[in-house]
Amino acid sequence: MPGNEQSPHFSLGRVLATPGALETIQESGQSPLDFLSRHARGDWGCISPDDRCLNDRAVSAGGRIFSAYETRTGARLWVITEAEDDAGHRACTTILLPQDY
Repeated sequence: MPGNEQSPHFSLGRVLATPGALETIQESGQSPLDFLSRHARGDWGCISPDDRCLNDRAVSAGGRIFSAYETRTGARLWVITEAEDDAGHRACTTILLPQDY
């Protein structure tokens, strides 16, 4: 799945972020939307080719989607969208630091 398309590939559901992630994003001069929009467009960031394939499959099969990014200051962030429920809805997407997991 190309990561440069402009339209979202899936619903994020409710968007949440840990306090540490918000502070880290603010310190970098970036916005949570910078990372959420990349994630929703299929730009999975700094993950392995195998994890990219898993994400691509999860988009169509309704599974959990995981992305990892670096801020401008070099801090690592994760963005995780939960799997679809029985009704086909994704409950939430969370922005967090790896140590918050």
